[in-house]
Amino acid sequence: MATMTLAESAKYYQNPLQQGIVQLFPANSAVLQYLPFKTITGNAYSYNLEETPPSVGFRAVNAEYTADQGVINPQTESLKIGGGLIKIDRALIAMQGANGTDILSEQIAMKTRAMSRRFETAFIKGNSTATPEEFDGLETRITGTQLQAAGSTVGGDALTLPLLDELIDRLDFTPTVLLMNKTMRRKVNSLMRAAGQAQETVSDVFGKQIPAYAGIPIGIVGKDAAGAEILDFNEKDATGAAAACTSIYAISMGADGCCGIQNGAMNPDDQGNSEIWRKILVEWYCGLTVQNGHAVARLHGIKNA
Repeated sequence: MATMTLAESAKYYQNPLQQGIVQLFPANSAVLQYLPFKTITGNAYSYNLEETPPSVGFRAVNAEYTADQGVINPQTESLKIGGGLIKIDRALIAMQGANGTDILSEQIAMKTRAMSRRFETAFIKGNSTATPEEFDGLETRITGTQLQAAGSTVGGDALTLPLLDELIDRLDFTPTVLLMNKTMRRKVNSLMRAAGQAQETVSDVFGKQIPAYAGIPIGIVGKDAAGAEILDFNEKDATGAAAACTSIYAISMGADGCCGIQNGAMNPDDQGNSEIWRKILVEWYCGLTVQNGHAVARLHGIKNA
């Protein structure tokens, strides 16, 4: 079962159209830069989520161990169908003359950017109960000890570096990325300067220098396909009273942590000319798994202060 990021998998595609589309996805999404995907067969993926480890200890001579077993919760993740149809009047392409493919390339790039933003929105905010055609995102999945409140103040509490350190420590692994909005990134930088810490940078998957904290890349979650901020200050505070807060996510991405699933590669289908239209269908059978409950954590109830 192959597991690799979209940027890595794009190197193996022979179809230039497919390669170009797949390369655009991580270029437009902090999530898709780091999230690996398992390629599966069928329409669902089953795995076991370790809930409670078995007990171990020491015993006296001639004494018995107390027999027990760990708690494992079987999980099944269904694939969802994501994509879009590009439809352009053939006349517009023809009137471009020698540059007739430019308008087509531009439309493909726009559709791909919109798809990557839609996936990122579902990755954070997805709720299959409210929207059955999408998968559950991290906001829906993260509960219990992995859900950390910034405080208990109505209207939210300010971010501090100790809160961010605690968020990181809630993971059993070193986080792959910290996801937040641009305001929170500026706040982290401000808090580091105030504490006398040098601003950190690391290279992203394309070699570009980006901000980091404790050596962990800071990924910016931007706007959705409709232009609204995905991690805006519109979440409820820890008391549930006021919708004026945002969240920061710490995520360990990998085959045994937070990982995407897909049935085959993202498949652009150039359907050619139909009546007056040139049509290209871009479709992706994808989903999300979190195979270790301590691979993700969320710090919520952070106010804009």
